Amino acid sequence: MLFCMHSTSVRIDVSTHEELKRLAAELHTTVGNTVTLAVRALRQDRVGAELSAPLRKDEADWLDADLG
Repeated sequence: MLFCMHSTSVRIDVSTHEELKRLAAELHTTVGNTVTLAVRALRQDRVGAELSAPLRKDEADWLDADLG
């Protein structure tokens, strides 16, 4: 089964492109897949930061609510 991937161009500086190529080589994958992995890691970092933030009062109240 063949999947058609849509693509687009993103302008980056030469040093970033070189770093992407190095990372891709280390990971034995393509530059495009390396960008995909980097975006996923950034998204996971952001979710992790949100989850590690202190609870708001309404969230703490909800968690401490009496279930009886």
